[in-house]
Amino acid sequence: MTVNKNSVAEILIEALPYIQVLDRKTVVIKFGGNAMVDEDLKSSFARDIVLLKQVGVNPVIVHGGGPQIGKLLEQIGKQSRFIEGMRVTDNETMDIVEMVLGGQVNKQIVALINRHGGRAVGLTGKDGGMIRARKLMLAGDDPENNDLGQVGEVESIDPSVVAMLDDDDFIPVIAPIGVGADGEAYNINADLVAGELARVLGAEKLLLLTNTPGVLDPDGKLLTGLDAAQTEALIANGVIKGGMLPKVRCALAAVRAGVRTAQIIDGRVKHSVILELLTDSGVGTLIRGD
Repeated sequence: MTVNKNSVAEILIEALPYIQVLDRKTVVIKFGGNAMVDEDLKSSFARDIVLLKQVGVNPVIVHGGGPQIGKLLEQIGKQSRFIEGMRVTDNETMDIVEMVLGGQVNKQIVALINRHGGRAVGLTGKDGGMIRARKLMLAGDDPENNDLGQVGEVESIDPSVVAMLDDDDFIPVIAPIGVGADGEAYNINADLVAGELARVLGAEKLLLLTNTPGVLDPDGKLLTGLDAAQTEALIANGVIKGGMLPKVRCALAAVRAGVRTAQIIDGRVKHSVILELLTDSGVGTLIRGD
């Protein structure tokens, strides 16, 4: 195969200003969706992360694992129950959540990054008391429909462990499990953990990988750039809805808390992370503050 050397040089030169802007900056990346289950996409993601670290960026990975949790629960004959899209998590289910997120999924991501030359370290929010959580209760008077069990929300994050790993050129890979004041473990939405972590780390960017091209207008056309006011208007008009709504709200909260930009990107595209961060084209929607 003949390689056009001029094209290769142009791609590298195109990446240079982005590398300069991101030098020694922190980028928090929520890893989920198809990118977590498709082998080619998993490999391309790992190589993207290693490349970012090699050129001076500090990537911090937060991962989900809902499908993997559901699969294991099904194998042991336990039926999953959801309220408002969130898994009801009793003690037995929480054991499975910790086994899958903190064990299976986390270790697979760490191993894959290390296989491609990185130095990844796996953590859960329980390690070093990093993520303090409180029980999440839904609104309403019916206790059967507003108690999700051991589902939590972030109360606070101590970023010192992550900062220490970044300073020593490791790549933190974090499972979204927090610990309550009573020592109870809580399952927390990975998008919310990623957004809050980006805020406390003073991250330059927050990336949320999804199974869609990004935020779409009423005609199905990709909106590549939005400010906070435009984003709020799209929510109010019902253009942003369904499963995209919590991701967009997470992105809004991050940029309004000081993260420079939040990007919702298509994780089904190979090398989507470096395409979004290091090229002019991008593969998703960038949201910035007001």
